[in-house]
Amino acid sequence: MELNVSYESTSSTTKRASNVSLEDAQKNKLSGKDIFNSYLAEYQKEMTAQSRATFGTQADTFRLADIGYTGKPIGQLTQDEAKALVADDGFFGIAQTSARIADFVINGAGDDLEKLQAGRSGMLQGFGEAEKLWGEKLPEISYTTMQKALEKVDARIAELGGSVLDTSV
Repeated sequence: MELNVSYESTSSTTKRASNVSLEDAQKNKLSGKDIFNSYLAEYQKEMTAQSRATFGTQADTFRLADIGYTGKPIGQLTQDEAKALVADDGFFGIAQTSARIADFVINGAGDDLEKLQAGRSGMLQGFGEAEKLWGEKLPEISYTTMQKALEKVDARIAELGGSVLDTSV
């Protein structure tokens, strides 16, 4: 007798079918839980591989033009040109970068207070992850930029009748 096991993910096109003979299951004293766990492990391995491929593709397709930067390629900038980009009025300066971050969250949430609060939470989570990846305290410009972005999001939350208890980065 054959045990036919298959699974299908609703979030992707993954389909896998495997056969485990009843004789093998009995011989190896495999419980239903053992069989399920082996299929679950295989499924997780495949989902991890697909996720890596998807995220890799996304990373490969990101361009600075996607956020509105139309200047020289970053690797070709002189030191003075790079300083100008991060200056107060530069494209990567505090004012413009914080506005891009906040506007992304605000525009994505629309008038939905819960989405706006979740977006704010996501900003803080992403910032925390960036700190971990950096391995130490980020440059001060990062903290000031995030604080300005949070102020803008917090103001929108207040406009919608919500409140924010913790306003620190």
